[in-house]
Amino acid sequence: MTEHPRTGERGDERTETEDDRRDTDAGPATPGTADGDGDDERAAEPTLLEQMGGVAGLFYSSVPIIVFVLVNAAFDLVPAIWAALGTAVAITVLRVVRREPVQPAISGFFGVAIAAFIAYRTGSAKGFFLFGIWASLAYFVVLVASVVVRWPLAGVVWNYLNGTGNAWRRDKPSRFGFDVATLALAAVFAARFVVQRWLYDEDHTGWLAFAKIAMGYPLYGLALLVVVWAVRRSDKRLKQVVEAEQETDEQIEARLRAKYGQPPPHGT
Repeated sequence: MTEHPRTGERGDERTETEDDRRDTDAGPATPGTADGDGDDERAAEPTLLEQMGGVAGLFYSSVPIIVFVLVNAAFDLVPAIWAALGTAVAITVLRVVRREPVQPAISGFFGVAIAAFIAYRTGSAKGFFLFGIWASLAYFVVLVASVVVRWPLAGVVWNYLNGTGNAWRRDKPSRFGFDVATLALAAVFAARFVVQRWLYDEDHTGWLAFAKIAMGYPLYGLALLVVVWAVRRSDKRLKQVVEAEQETDEQIEARLRAKYGQPPPHGT
């Protein structure tokens, strides 16, 4: 039994100062941390596939392209343009009625609208794919440039959306992981540009449609696997860095005992 240095009361070997510190470190109770609620909330977070609209979203994104190619082959360019736009609008309305994620459908509609406008202006069915071809090149350049300037976009976007700051940039292994993930995304867009540009120059409109679908979400999903690897690698690294910088409980207890002139616990 020892006398407490602050209150003069007698207590056990663990001081109030230590208890107060541990209570403070524990922080205020937050909703969802008790009874496994936090795990339930994390489990409820949408997966990457769900964020892209789910399996239905993958299907819906392909329908306007298929309709455009089929109607163009059977009739002409203008009917194909209107058919593709009508299909995109119908898909958006359907998703609203069914209360499914609407954002992928809206993005798809604007993409179809831009492609249809370019096809109309060029007077060629293959012009429907021109915007996507050059957009792929632009994305490739931006992604590679972000790695060159040491701000890989995969890391910038992920950590911005999750509010985790820029600690990942100060850790070289974390930044390297996001460099790899960013270059994986860049490789996807480079492949899209090279293949689809060649098909465009060769006037293979049907194969252009096939390439756009096959090199869309499926190929993008493979690159996202690399992003997930980089995120998990960075999270693990940063956790280790934080733990290494923090004092252990034993070190803090020893420092407090030395400060208040208390002997070490029995048996040490």
